[in-house]
Amino acid sequence: MVEVSGAPSLKRLRNIGVIAHIDAGKTTVTERILYYTGKTYKIGEVHDGNAVTDWMDQERERGITIVSAAISCEWNEHQLNIIDTPGHVDFTAEVERSLRVLDGGVVVFDAVAGVEPQSETVWRQADKYDVPRICFINKMDRMGADFFRTIDMVKERLSANPIPVQIPMGSESDFVGIVDLLEDAAWTFDGDIDSQPVKIDIPEEYKETAEFWRESMIEQLAEVDDDTMHAFLESKELSAQDLRDALRRATIDSKAVPIFCGSALKNKGVQRMLDGVIDYLPSPLERPAIVGHNSKTNKETAREASENEPFTALAFKIVADPFTGRLIYLRVYSGKIKANAQVLNSTKGKPQRIGRLLLMHANRREEIDEIRAGDIAAVLGLKETYTGDTLCAPAHPILLESISFADPVISMAIEPKTKADQDKMGNAMENLRAEDPTIRVTYNDETAQTILSGMGELHLEVYVQRLLREFSVHTKVGKPQVAYKETITGTTKAEGRFVRQSGGHGQFGVVKIELEPLERDAGFEFVNKIKGAAIPREYISSVEAGIKEAMETGVLAGYPLTDIRAIIYDGSYHEVDSSDLAFKMAGSMALKNGVKKAKPVLLEPIMKLDVTTPSDFVGDIINDLNSRRGHVDNIETRNSTQIVHCYIPLAETFGYTTTIRSMSQGRATHSLEFDSYQELAEHLATGIIEKSYR
Repeated sequence: MVEVSGAPSLKRLRNIGVIAHIDAGKTTVTERILYYTGKTYKIGEVHDGNAVTDWMDQERERGITIVSAAISCEWNEHQLNIIDTPGHVDFTAEVERSLRVLDGGVVVFDAVAGVEPQSETVWRQADKYDVPRICFINKMDRMGADFFRTIDMVKERLSANPIPVQIPMGSESDFVGIVDLLEDAAWTFDGDIDSQPVKIDIPEEYKETAEFWRESMIEQLAEVDDDTMHAFLESKELSAQDLRDALRRATIDSKAVPIFCGSALKNKGVQRMLDGVIDYLPSPLERPAIVGHNSKTNKETAREASENEPFTALAFKIVADPFTGRLIYLRVYSGKIKANAQVLNSTKGKPQRIGRLLLMHANRREEIDEIRAGDIAAVLGLKETYTGDTLCAPAHPILLESISFADPVISMAIEPKTKADQDKMGNAMENLRAEDPTIRVTYNDETAQTILSGMGELHLEVYVQRLLREFSVHTKVGKPQVAYKETITGTTKAEGRFVRQSGGHGQFGVVKIELEPLERDAGFEFVNKIKGAAIPREYISSVEAGIKEAMETGVLAGYPLTDIRAIIYDGSYHEVDSSDLAFKMAGSMALKNGVKKAKPVLLEPIMKLDVTTPSDFVGDIINDLNSRRGHVDNIETRNSTQIVHCYIPLAETFGYTTTIRSMSQGRATHSLEFDSYQELAEHLATGIIEKSYR
């Protein structure tokens, strides 16, 4: 067991995530970090299928990251807890939950492609949790690399304030090093993994450019940092440390984003970027205190990042390990805890006993005796803890905000091949659902089929493969199906009456509601406008529960209802026969009755599609998109390629990968991202409704 008495102070701890669009080089950057920090002694490569953080068989076969991997290492007497996250949009939940618990992020951009669609998605997720970040513009050695164009894209597309702290010396095959704008020096790299960067004077041909960008950096800092502004106005000379301190303040306050550059694959620039992680990203002490609610009094409660505060942690990831059982990944916000200690799961209101404590190194682990404020570690033994649950000291209950995930947009029927597979499938599905909250498993009584729902074709394909490889469950699967939704377009009033008399106590509940459509993606809103004592207060929550339950199955084709406001304005009760059940049933009936009269329609998921293609194939691609009900938003020219930005119904994208490869001789690539739900054309909706009643 590893002792933690020598663990670094909170001031010297960095909890960071490496995030980006697929193929920007996140995992390659992470592999270099592990090598340079001494965590590994051999470089793993994505293309060779031996990257440390891509440890799943499917990750190595496909050359992509599917699950986030946590790793701990050290750099310049600082401990780094690093999470390497997926870049594919189907696995965006992994990014969501990682950013929820991290203190900082390293955003990797491809110097050729610049800001790509999934880059925008992860940037918005980082904004959501106010995560300070630095940027590493990778692949500076590739043909078409453009450092300054990527900076412009960060500014324009992400509405950020990028401040280069380095500029490249050369690009493409001539990329040899970087100019450090703070130190007024340059660094060269020979590309050998074991060679150290060499510090030199700035070459003459880069001095003018360096001076321009250094002045630009100071001016940008003066706009967001008061100390720099005063020095700038008084024409005071600013030292490298003055600038570093100012940039650190601006970064932690999310007012600026330091920009680094290099080529991770060619071993150039990663060490200087690691210095930037230490210099500019916050320790847990520099992040705001975590705020929750006392689960007993419901009063707002804050916990500082200190070992002297009561223990508080958030479960952000579950892994069903075939050898050790359920691993629960925790971010500890305050206090400390030892193995075998008793804690409270305040989300469930249940006491839990901590089993073994583990420090994770991708799929390898080492046992430790204690976890403390700021730590990211894994725990064994928590059978009833799930993603988003809060664990805390029993005497000091606190409930933290959970983690929200997007709803699935695609589903497929899945059934076991044999009776033996059927017996194993239920347990396997439960494990997978615990791991990934965006996976949904439901049972269709009418067709006697199990329905697996997820975020995309690849998402479902990966989980079907995992059923076979990890749980030995052989399955038969149907074609992917679109996860439609239903909503209303009109306003109406409706009554729900649940009255049953059977001698003795009966059931009595009458509810009157008004239904209104909400704006798209607004979800559900319940409004209580009961005046007087038409319905006692204690039954109102039962009415709401009944309405929510009824919204799970629509009236047109059985799809979930959404974007509805339900206003309860009247009703009646019986002093003896009324009950929670009666009003729950009355609420459910009222909703069903009202939806039928409120002009219900079907909604379909619309995807944001970006196709990157040589100019020769643009015409064919656009014609194909038009035939698929796609709406081309704009076409962007980037070097010798064209990028077609389009919105297209999910139903029209199945098999698109094969089509576009065929159409472009394998030279075009595409990315899909969920955008919104929109009303389905009536003639198409009719066909779907008819099919649902067959």
